[in-house]
Amino acid sequence: MSEDKVTITLGGKTTECPVLVGTENEYAINIDKLREDTGFVTLDFGYKNTGATTSKITFLDGELGILRYRGYEIADLAEKSNFVEVAYLLLYGELPTTAQLADFNQKLKDNSDIPAEVATILKALPKGTHPMAQLAAVTVVLSGVYKDGAKLTDENYINILAKFPVLVAMIIRNSQGLDFVANDKNLDYVANFLHMAFGKPASDVLIDAMDKLLILHADHEQNCSTSTVRMVGSSNANVYASVSAGISALWGPLHGGANQAVLEQLEAIEKDGGDTAKFVAMAKDKASGFRLMGFGHRVYKNFDPRAKILKKACDEVLDDLGVQDKKLTIAVELEQAALNDDYFVSRKLYPNVDFYSGIIYQAIGFPTDTFTTLFALGRLPGWVAQWKELKENKEPIGRPRQIYLGATVRPYSDITER
Repeated sequence: MSEDKVTITLGGKTTECPVLVGTENEYAINIDKLREDTGFVTLDFGYKNTGATTSKITFLDGELGILRYRGYEIADLAEKSNFVEVAYLLLYGELPTTAQLADFNQKLKDNSDIPAEVATILKALPKGTHPMAQLAAVTVVLSGVYKDGAKLTDENYINILAKFPVLVAMIIRNSQGLDFVANDKNLDYVANFLHMAFGKPASDVLIDAMDKLLILHADHEQNCSTSTVRMVGSSNANVYASVSAGISALWGPLHGGANQAVLEQLEAIEKDGGDTAKFVAMAKDKASGFRLMGFGHRVYKNFDPRAKILKKACDEVLDDLGVQDKKLTIAVELEQAALNDDYFVSRKLYPNVDFYSGIIYQAIGFPTDTFTTLFALGRLPGWVAQWKELKENKEPIGRPRQIYLGATVRPYSDITER
């Protein structure tokens, strides 16, 4: 806490608001007592200037292009760690020892089987149900299996982390009308997921790329879905229900669905004839109303640090698979335009994580409408860690205020008089 204070006088009433300074020199004005002391509330559409919590999990600086989990640079984690190790870090605050990681891995394998009823529910869902709807549904169903899901226990963290990749793989196959592939506990977390999704062993290059994708998506501070998980958890809802709510929030094209939008746009450009120069020109013409998907970021004003890591992984995957796909050719041409055209460079409209992740997922063979479930698989440890932190901090139930702009009191009129 800083020694500074902000004094606010409104309607003849005064309150003193303490100034809080984060460990990375982020400043915040604590207005907890504003309404109590003055009767006023603040109005902040989209919570863009509102800190709803304090957290020790992730630090993000959009201006400088910084992303750190528990103090570790995202580039170091992507290069030197694997996803299970990063999940442990997010949950428990420290990187695991060799023994701790081995024990964590074994617990994930031991608890990865899916109850038969869940598979039955998946098969019973209407044909064409979106994969994210399937994932939200079966995730909340787990609360019927693990009835102590609101408790802070390793069992809850392990159960949801262990079962999630199996569920996502099942949903990917279910969405294509394919039979499920048996869970193989001899394989590591990511290798088993890819085997279950495609029914065949994955190459080391694909496993490494998938590992990096999951690490880079594992947490991202107080975004829409993470804040949803914390908000729902604040009502003392169990971890499965809270994560299910996060899945629904992630589903939207303005959030987790962005990489799906990238591929859909590439498909549209291909159908139009594949002339990337035409679409680059349209993107530069404000009057066209056209916007290239996957370029720039609402948080990162310089560059997305995750995109630099994924560009290398993307090149390796395309080389390993030898994929010949017009959409991927178009993507490479758009990337080069954005990296070299002064219009994009001067506006810092660089390819972002959604651009590269969409290309990688397409190259590996994931159906476009399952991309967001892959994002959810990566984000899961962050959601669980945020839910855990909220509970450990004993934070109050979330209850935003509003400014009412509707009709004032008026007399009721009988239906015959209307």
